Amino acid sequence: MTAPEAGSLRTGAARRTTGTGRLPVVAVVAVGGGIGAVARYAASLWWPTQAGGFPWTTFWVNVVGCAVIGVFLVLITEAVTVHRLVRPFFGTGVLGGFTTFSTYAVDIRQLFGQGRPGTALAYLAATLSAALLMVWLAATATRRVLLWRQR
Repeated sequence: MTAPEAGSLRTGAARRTTGTGRLPVVAVVAVGGGIGAVARYAASLWWPTQAGGFPWTTFWVNVVGCAVIGVFLVLITEAVTVHRLVRPFFGTGVLGGFTTFSTYAVDIRQLFGQGRPGTALAYLAATLSAALLMVWLAATATRRVLLWRQR
């Protein structure tokens, strides 16, 4: 059985559904994800978290990654024109591989399992708050710098 032909939401015209145009995107996301994951792993080797302690490495990796995504997205959407594969390579691949909200969830579960609910809840709230704040701060600062440079 084949899927019905999907139409474009913009034009109503039939859309190509073969997926061959997606191969370069998938490839750059995979390569970028590998690079980001290696960088995150290197951070965990350089700054290991002690058992039962606050997972500072994962916390800072996520906060820094969110700040970089704030800067990156403002730059590529408001300041410069980049190749169509830059965003999936760096934004989805590298930064998606670098930031680690799956490890964040595992860390919270482990802290609860180790009888440290206060640390787990503090980590849960601090990471979410800091990550969202950093995206906003970085994007706002980048916009201000761009406006200042235009004067």
